[in-house]
Amino acid sequence: MFTKLRNKFLILNMSITSVVMVAAFAIIYFITYNNIHSENLKKLNSLSSGKQITIHSEEQNKLDASPSDKPIAITGVGLPADKEKETFSTLANFSLGDSLSFNIEVDADGRIWGINSFIALPDEAYYKAAETAWSDKKNNSTITLEGKQWQYTITPILMHVIISGQPYTSIEGKYQITFLDVTESKNTLLALLTTLLLVGLIMLFVIFIISLYFANRAIKPIAETWEKQKQFVADASHELKTPLTIINANYDALLANQNESIKSQIKWLDYIRIGSDRMAKLINDLLSLAKIEDVNLKAQKRPFNISNAINDVILSMEALVIEKGIKLRHAIEPDIIIKGDPERVKQVVTILFDNAVKYTNNNGQIDILLKKAKNKIIYSIKNSGKGIAKQDLPKVFDRFYRADPSRTQETGGYGLGLSIAKTIIDRLGGKINVTSVENECTTFTFTLGL
Repeated sequence: MFTKLRNKFLILNMSITSVVMVAAFAIIYFITYNNIHSENLKKLNSLSSGKQITIHSEEQNKLDASPSDKPIAITGVGLPADKEKETFSTLANFSLGDSLSFNIEVDADGRIWGINSFIALPDEAYYKAAETAWSDKKNNSTITLEGKQWQYTITPILMHVIISGQPYTSIEGKYQITFLDVTESKNTLLALLTTLLLVGLIMLFVIFIISLYFANRAIKPIAETWEKQKQFVADASHELKTPLTIINANYDALLANQNESIKSQIKWLDYIRIGSDRMAKLINDLLSLAKIEDVNLKAQKRPFNISNAINDVILSMEALVIEKGIKLRHAIEPDIIIKGDPERVKQVVTILFDNAVKYTNNNGQIDILLKKAKNKIIYSIKNSGKGIAKQDLPKVFDRFYRADPSRTQETGGYGLGLSIAKTIIDRLGGKINVTSVENECTTFTFTLGL
């Protein structure tokens, strides 16, 4: 059951972590992609801002005098018709930053009119680039050429004509295809993607190990609580069984002697009374423990004199101390006022005092101390006696735990008192602990805030 619970916790944690990580890495990748893409577009736009030709009125007159069926030959724009298929190269500075670039001029049918490049590429590469770009006609697309990635854009070549000082713009019928080397950009994005995937896998593995560790730690107290609950039910059933057995056995004895007088069978009735009293005490302790542990029940805190409360408990237990011949010494600092639940605090003091009396050797000694230390009070009760073994100290506050089970019938305890005391102190925001030296003494100490 707990393995399944741990696995569900692990799966949930890994799922949430994976989604968050994928989202974060995706955002990082797409931000980087957009930045690089925008930078490349900016470079392309700078390189392909459109080839423009300015013709003044004098040149326009020459154009008007020229036969209209002949191609216009303007320096740097196109070639005469008889050299339409001839490719020429003009060295020009088409490098922007560290990125290589070139452009190709084509007519409306995609035929090359000119190549402006300083890159040593074979003519076939230029023809292939122009053919591929012109056939796709998708601006800002990418093609592969000579082992490199090239992004291109197609822009018309504009002609500005100035006649009598008035400008006119017309499309000259030719286009410029500008190519920009984006190989480094693609490699950068690929390297980033590879890095993110690698880092993501490593992080997922590390997170899985960490999650597994904390899942086991989270499940451990739940498993321990479950086991304690099972043990509690078993112990409670066992403890209730004993007085019930006593009652049933003595009831059977009474039935077997129905003709006897009540006076002659008084011992059976006494045994039944003892069994019922033990069962009532156990039930009351269980109800008290359940009530104290109710998380919805808030502790009632109010100022009260804890010195007087402890003195009252000592006076009420004095007869037991005298009966057992125990020497009692106490040092109670007077008139200490704390904020808490007086009835619960008195219950804790009573439990600890009763426990000390039960386990103090005959003619032994009990020392009680109450003092104020900074912003808290310290109460301790020390009794001489057999003490508690070192390995048993961590279990002292467990339910139904008794270090010396053989003394159960003698003391009449069920091992719930110290558990109740610890629960009360915890609810009041204090701390309780125990120290012991075997065959010498045992000391219980609790602290509460003022």
